[in-house]
Amino acid sequence: MRFTMQTFVTVSLMALLLLGPTTATAATTPDHGSAQQAATLYELVLRDGTRIVGTIESDTPDRVIIRTTGGARVEALRSEIVSLTPVRGQLRGGGFLRSDPNPTRLFFGPTGRSIKRGEAYIGVYELFLPFVQVGITDRISIGGGTPLYFGGGSERPFWITPKVLVHDTGRVATSIGAMHFLNVDDINLGIAYVATTVGTTDDAVTVGVGWAYANTNRNNEGAAVAMLGGERRIGPRFKLITENYVFNGGGIVSGGIRFIGDSLTADLGLFAPLGAGGFVALPIVNFVWKF
Repeated sequence: MRFTMQTFVTVSLMALLLLGPTTATAATTPDHGSAQQAATLYELVLRDGTRIVGTIESDTPDRVIIRTTGGARVEALRSEIVSLTPVRGQLRGGGFLRSDPNPTRLFFGPTGRSIKRGEAYIGVYELFLPFVQVGITDRISIGGGTPLYFGGGSERPFWITPKVLVHDTGRVATSIGAMHFLNVDDINLGIAYVATTVGTTDDAVTVGVGWAYANTNRNNEGAAVAMLGGERRIGPRFKLITENYVFNGGGIVSGGIRFIGDSLTADLGLFAPLGAGGFVALPIVNFVWKF
């Protein structure tokens, strides 16, 4: 099956249909508004395992009073409190919807968003490709990874992933970055990209363009790559993800689901290389922990 621009348009329309019209709350609540809510919302964890999300009405040396998202007033003794920490998310339908702790990536490719200064995440692609990314400033981050198994050779291959946020209005974010591979024989290869995300961390479309390069002492080769991705929240703990690529002579389509935990996300899905003379679907299994 040859992956043509017509196929890419079809995949694009499918992604847009997947996202569909967002709910009224998601469409009218910009990300900056969510960030402001996150600064005033706290999660109270008690010794018996109870978790309460709300705003602090009173904080004294011996007790804390919390007004829950449902409007109830809860008083807790300091001796019964395990933790009291700010949480990111938004109020929707009278309840609290925790933010996706991994909003800067889809399955593999980047979104236009950036992690903040002092934030970091570690993860693993397909169970054997670990990586890490660290926020240097609110706009600049750097990371890298290396395969757990890489066969023969005297040097371990690895990659670095610089990323810079160049534009952010809350609902529209654009970043530039690269994934550059090192110690891959005598080849200098990687991909430089620009990615723009429109929407919230619950419902958004990401469009990216990049230049994949492979340079040796004899040859310099490169090819343009286009990416269309999307994410749609379908519940307090789940989000649909799609990530699709088109390049000269081929492409990749993918789809699946993300489980959203407090700090951990898990992606499960399928991706299918197209244009290689046959159709095969391969699994996606990713884990990311933000700290």
